[in-house]
Amino acid sequence: MSKKNISIRWILVGSVFTLLWSSASTATKTGLEDAQPLTIALTRFCIAAVIMLIVAHGILKYPLPKKKQWWMISIYGLLNITIYLGLYVLSMKTVTAGIGALAVATNPIFIGFLSVVFLKKKLTPSVIMALLMGITGVFIASYPLLHNAGVSPGGLLLMLLSMLSYSIASIYFNKKDWGDLKILTINGWQTLIGGILLLPFMIFNYHANLNHFTTKFFGSVIWLAVFVSIFAIQCWLWLLKSDPLNASVWLFLTPIFGFVIAAFFMGDHISLYTVCGVFIVIVALVLSQISKNAKEIIEEELMLNE
Repeated sequence: MSKKNISIRWILVGSVFTLLWSSASTATKTGLEDAQPLTIALTRFCIAAVIMLIVAHGILKYPLPKKKQWWMISIYGLLNITIYLGLYVLSMKTVTAGIGALAVATNPIFIGFLSVVFLKKKLTPSVIMALLMGITGVFIASYPLLHNAGVSPGGLLLMLLSMLSYSIASIYFNKKDWGDLKILTINGWQTLIGGILLLPFMIFNYHANLNHFTTKFFGSVIWLAVFVSIFAIQCWLWLLKSDPLNASVWLFLTPIFGFVIAAFFMGDHISLYTVCGVFIVIVALVLSQISKNAKEIIEEELMLNE
């Protein structure tokens, strides 16, 4: 393949990844119009897990996890699915789709900061500055929405806690030796186990009158399961394999794409606060990539991001 064709493919795959990744918060918000948060989450996890496990074990014939690996996958699924995505989808009930996309884009910054604590990495000024700027950017973009019920303080807190859980899950994944387990195997089983652990909470809070299994509902969960949890990740894996040093550049565009998608489909208002907040988060993401302490763990974990 010529360099020109590789360049065109790089741009095409990167653009598809950014669009799909940025659409997750809007798809979640759309589903919430017809169903409870945990109902959406459990349906999504079930669909995604079944597809990945059928492909991994039924088609590709990958081996099943072994004894200790089941515990590792279960802990990872608890942090990365049950807590992280559970809290995230709950927070989206009172947070706009644009703010949701912006908050998700700060994940690499949290990962870099926590790598200092758990992996004994050196704390650099760029890591500290990136963390503070990332949080500041989210709050600046959210500020005008706090006055018109577009965003609630409780929703923002849940979202930040979900980001924290995701970052801890990232550190856990990085520290463990996964042996010869394939990424698709780990991803499929951690999604299934994480969803099963979330099931009791869904049952306890389930109200039939709040769940309407409409075309909008199924469109939302199928989009999240297939196009975000599977296709977007495959695009990311290709980007990492082709050029791991530059793959993270596409993450810088996710806040912009996220707000544009939310404005188009959900009618989210884009104000000067929004522009300033997104700009600050993008600068923070650039700073986090400058730090070599954060780079390696971000690249490995994003291969498993849901």
